[in-house]
Amino acid sequence: MYQHQKARGEGAVVRFSTAAAALLLIALPCLGADASLSDALVGGKPQWNLRLRYEDVHDDALARDASAPTFRLRFGYETLKWQHASLLLEVDQLGVWAAESYNSTRNGKTDRPIVSDPPATDLNQAALRLSYAKDDFILGRQRIVLDNQRFIGGVAWRQNEQTFDAALWRLRAIPSVTITYAYLDNVNRVFGPDAGTPPPDLRLRGNLLHAALDLKAAGKVAVFGHWLDIRTTPALSHENLGLLWTGSYAISSDWKLPWSASYVQQRDYGDNPTPYHADYYQLELGLAREGFSIRVGEEDLGGDATRNGHRFQTPLATLHAFQGWADKFLTTPPQGIRDSYIAATAHYWGVDSQLAWHDFRASAVQRRYGSEWDVSLARKLSPHTELLLKAASYDSSGLASDPRDTRKLWLQLVVNYP
Repeated sequence: MYQHQKARGEGAVVRFSTAAAALLLIALPCLGADASLSDALVGGKPQWNLRLRYEDVHDDALARDASAPTFRLRFGYETLKWQHASLLLEVDQLGVWAAESYNSTRNGKTDRPIVSDPPATDLNQAALRLSYAKDDFILGRQRIVLDNQRFIGGVAWRQNEQTFDAALWRLRAIPSVTITYAYLDNVNRVFGPDAGTPPPDLRLRGNLLHAALDLKAAGKVAVFGHWLDIRTTPALSHENLGLLWTGSYAISSDWKLPWSASYVQQRDYGDNPTPYHADYYQLELGLAREGFSIRVGEEDLGGDATRNGHRFQTPLATLHAFQGWADKFLTTPPQGIRDSYIAATAHYWGVDSQLAWHDFRASAVQRRYGSEWDVSLARKLSPHTELLLKAASYDSSGLASDPRDTRKLWLQLVVNYP
């Protein structure tokens, strides 16, 4: 049965109350007796989402397996626009529908593998949006997703999504160019909102600057900078300067060659106690036609063979989408990691399927971290319902210092309205 968890700590409550009060003060001028305002408030778009999931984990490093029968019930409401302004509210109810036989990071069951889906009630989004012809401004708790989410993302795979207390401005005044700037005050992590370890929030002074250029046949280029002074954990503070180039070249009427290339330089920033620099690169080439694609690639997060803390970090990324679904490398190893992979996707008979293989090695030394197979099958049962079966199998290849072969299995049902 669902178990109620203790409320977020006092400091976080004060922070949220302050943010909510500020958002309300900004919205108050809109709350007059105008009939069109009434239409905007009551004629908005309600939505709800139910996600039922069973996750089973076997990890050789632990004596007991994990069994996580979880659910997320999300309620949202977005008003219509009034004087260019609209409001969004989204609340998540997270819980379990059978025995809680897993380490949620909050329940103390450390003899079982971690499944980062602790039961709780959480305010996922609460934001004021101002929309104009060529720019948008969003203030409050919001979802921020940039590019492929390799550095800034929503971690939507977990039941409690990662959102940001932030002010965001998106400008489209220049043809084929979109510029985004965001100031981040807090990261609401997947472990929250209840207190514990890892912390539910990351307090920070963060600045994101992102420019996306549409080069038509030559693809799309994103140029970006991230300046993150993370006060909760200063060792994670860093600066990123990088670019991502993606596109697709038609080699015939049926076949295309999609590509992706990225390079990022990272340095210490803010109050990080360790001066360091590390590089990231990713190269990928594919072959695709309607209903089928295959791609090969390599991704490298740099590290150092002799100096601790000199490694490329991605604390705000959607990590589950990279380096295998078994999530064995959520933190970059000290010597970095190089992931060489091949992946295929297909859509036939109404079924979306994926198959991928990864080979993991250190970036700075000659060391193999193992390999992994991932597979998934998804099918829409109706316009509002989808069923997913997904599995991951990580083989540490007998690595003596870390014998942690891991297998994961998921069965998930999602119902959306509308």
